[in-house]
Amino acid sequence: MDIYDLFFYMSLGAGFLMAFNLGANDVANSMASAVGARAISVRQAVFIASILNFVGAVFMGSHVTSTISKGIINPEAISDPKLIMIGMFAALLAAATWVLIATLTSLPVSSTHSIVGAITGFGLVAGGPGVVNWLKMGGIVMSWIISPFLAAGIAFFIFSHIRKYILYKHHFIEQAKRWAPIWVALTLFLVCLSFLYKTPVGKGLHLHWTVSLLVASGFAVFSWLLGRIFVSRIVIDEEEGAEGVERIFRKMQVGTSCYVALSQGANDVANAIGPVAAIYLIAKEHQLLAKADVPLSMLILGGLGIAVGISLLGHKVMATVGSRITTLTNTRGFAVDIGAASTVLVASNLGLPVSTTHAAVGGVVGVGLARGFKAVDFRVLLRIIAYWVATVPIAALTSIVFFVLLKWLCYS
Repeated sequence: MDIYDLFFYMSLGAGFLMAFNLGANDVANSMASAVGARAISVRQAVFIASILNFVGAVFMGSHVTSTISKGIINPEAISDPKLIMIGMFAALLAAATWVLIATLTSLPVSSTHSIVGAITGFGLVAGGPGVVNWLKMGGIVMSWIISPFLAAGIAFFIFSHIRKYILYKHHFIEQAKRWAPIWVALTLFLVCLSFLYKTPVGKGLHLHWTVSLLVASGFAVFSWLLGRIFVSRIVIDEEEGAEGVERIFRKMQVGTSCYVALSQGANDVANAIGPVAAIYLIAKEHQLLAKADVPLSMLILGGLGIAVGISLLGHKVMATVGSRITTLTNTRGFAVDIGAASTVLVASNLGLPVSTTHAAVGGVVGVGLARGFKAVDFRVLLRIIAYWVATVPIAALTSIVFFVLLKWLCYS
């Protein structure tokens, strides 16, 4: 066994560890609003997220290609492929370590930004400042500000609308039956566009944007018609109290949470498996191409890691995002889901490397602020923000330490 084979086998373990942390932190916080609003229990969230993330990762994941360096560094600027292999392994270990620390302290961080920071770290040491795409890094810094504020604003608006036109009205069951199908239609519209623009399967269809809009609009109209039947069957008694309204939105929120779990498995598995695929390519070809095929066995490894991660440690981050920032109900949780999903969709199409974690937390804060500043626990929020700001530099520094040590061991 030569050094290339050794690093490939070690990278499988490191990739599984990264996928484990992805499930425990990133995936868990996307299910947190549904758990916090009691639309589903922690056990149900773990079951749903494990199955749907595995399915998303294996069947809708990066079957064709995965961008290895995520555009953060230029691999061609590093002449020795062995250095890139060692660096990718160091980046995986560093990012996984940081996300694990955040998970054990019950705080949500972005695994995407962790791996980006870690790759930047070894890139700086291996190839110098010129190897890093600083414009891309600037976009990431901008996303720290844009994504949470945009999600908070959308969630604030949606929950305020639900309160004004449903919860504050005298006949709020009648109002819920009128507005809920419209929200269902809007949700399906977003889900459809998100599927077409955010998942590898949707992107593979190569639809023109006008066709995509027509397809999404068709789904929206169809779902509005179905929603009218669906909602009238959930609440039969017009005199039922606010629980009837919450029950309608509870059903809707289960649907949005399932979609989030599926799409997250499809999109985020590359954070764990992309560097493994890079190491696999170098071990096999002794060179790194800009993109590489990701074998199905690696996607299965990533899907399993995500499922095990959310099963064992997912409850920690779910508790923080779902109940410690503000109190969530089903109407508030629904507003959070739509705020986060809309932000990820819009920002991604603008080319911003937006984090689902940041959008989800921003949405929770938005619905909290709709009830006033006292409804938000700013001590928890400030701790979360501190971790967000620290993610890239800490992942980069840890990656540098691992890289220098491994380089010394391999080249001495």
